[in-house]
Amino acid sequence: MSGTHCLAEGRRTAIRPYTRADAEEFTTRARESRDMHSPWLFPPDDARAYAAYAGRLIEDPTKAGFLVCERGSGDSGAGEGGAGDRIAGFININNIVGGAFRCGALGYGAFAHAAGRGLMSEGLGLVLRYAFGPLGLHRLEANIQPGNEGSLALVERAGFRLEGFSPDFLFIDGAWRDHERWAITAEMLSQDGV
Repeated sequence: MSGTHCLAEGRRTAIRPYTRADAEEFTTRARESRDMHSPWLFPPDDARAYAAYAGRLIEDPTKAGFLVCERGSGDSGAGEGGAGDRIAGFININNIVGGAFRCGALGYGAFAHAAGRGLMSEGLGLVLRYAFGPLGLHRLEANIQPGNEGSLALVERAGFRLEGFSPDFLFIDGAWRDHERWAITAEMLSQDGV
């Protein structure tokens, strides 16, 4: 996995931090997934944009970025946990606040070759356990446009609860977009056994 250690492993996926060396694979996957992502998200699809994006996730202490990799999926024959594991998607925790709040906001996306295969569900479960464990967070929030059925289904499967609706919440694709607010806490994760 690009010489980077896994932070957590599941049956079919593993999560690891972004590296600058992931630029070519990440941007290739983003270009292959443009139709699927539009109009919901626009991950970097060229080397310059990726360098800026990954740099923020690597260097900014208020962010934590995770690549969801399909174990044993690469062409290199490296096997599980090896350098050949393909990036299936990404899950980022943004706006991390400590103290009494201990919260962050999720952003995520699957790549087209991995969509609909359950890889992001498993990867999100790994990120939740990591966030509520080693990162010491208590709450994660996901703000999702109402028409984004795949994203809504992902958080519902993970045990998030719908907490509200925010009109004109985020500026995306040239307009202010409405969002549903979903959240999960450490206690909810332990109750559900996710």
